[in-house]
Amino acid sequence: MNRHTIALAVLPTLLLLGACGNAASPAADSADAVATVNGKPIDKSEFDMYLQSVQQQSKRELTAEERSQILDQFIGMKLAAEAAEKAGIAKQTKVEDQLALARMNVIVDAGLQKYLEDHPVTDAELKPEYDAQVAQMPREYHARHILVEDKATAEAVTKELQGGADFAKLAEQKSKDSSAKSGGDLGWFTLDTMVKPFADAVAALQPGQLTAAPVQSQFGWHVIKLEESRAPNAPAFDEVKDRVKVIVQRKKLQSYLDELRKGAKIEKKI
Repeated sequence: MNRHTIALAVLPTLLLLGACGNAASPAADSADAVATVNGKPIDKSEFDMYLQSVQQQSKRELTAEERSQILDQFIGMKLAAEAAEKAGIAKQTKVEDQLALARMNVIVDAGLQKYLEDHPVTDAELKPEYDAQVAQMPREYHARHILVEDKATAEAVTKELQGGADFAKLAEQKSKDSSAKSGGDLGWFTLDTMVKPFADAVAALQPGQLTAAPVQSQFGWHVIKLEESRAPNAPAFDEVKDRVKVIVQRKKLQSYLDELRKGAKIEKKI
């Protein structure tokens, strides 16, 4: 990404937020300004926010030359915004709606962040959430299957297996699935990764048990043997503590928004 692209990458968003911010912010002190445009100072804090956004997108520290070029880009934005104001663009209904939405987004984001600062997540809240998340992790299954084209063939395979035939050898001979090379072994999986008829059949089996009747899916007819099942291998608490914190924060914010909704008088018109 070249220098001009770095600045232009955030131009649409920052134009919107910049215009929104200009309406509410007081005039900048010329002593704190990074430049002036037609006699109007550009506040350093405003430019630093723009610069930070550019730098976050580039994912690296910008050079002094790049920062200078970004200032030129920002000045160009100011000139374009000033020209648009003079042309009455800001008074167009669509633009007013966009500015109002941008302003609301900024205020909401800042307000929710302030709520989290005032209601920080405690260590006592993290472990119960971790335990709840672990409890929701799906059980894992290890199974083999033999996939054939029709029900009659699947029934014949089932009879052979019930008669003592070796599942792995029969899978190598009969199965049309790629797992045939490994004796029909599907390895470890969770039920949500399998098509529903197959998953339902596996869930009903006990370790070592074979499906009594063939199972049909869009792929054909399956004869399934469950080898074993196990509880999921959950990551250690310390490894995912930060992710658990994000989950707790989201739940705090949702509860806060639910309370606001309960206390509001809302009438939907559509």
